[in-house]
Amino acid sequence: MKKNIHPNYNQVIATCSCGNTIPIFSTLSQNLNLDICNICHPFYTGKQRLVDNKGRVNLFNERFKKIIN
Repeated sequence: MKKNIHPNYNQVIATCSCGNTIPIFSTLSQNLNLDICNICHPFYTGKQRLVDNKGRVNLFNERFKKIIN
C-alpha cells in the first residue's frame, strides 16, 4: 500500500435503538446510531408479517374489464 493516501481504519461502536451495541471497524471516526439491527429486525425475530396478495390480479381484471374490452 502507498503511504499517506488511505484513510485511517478505526474501531467504532454501532448502537441500535433497541440498545444493542456492535463493535465494528470503519473509516469513520465517530460512533454510529442505527434504527434497527439483527436483534430487533422482524425478519430475524420471526415476527415478520406477510402481506396477502392472492387474487390481486383477478380483482384488478374484474374492476377494469369494461375498459379493457
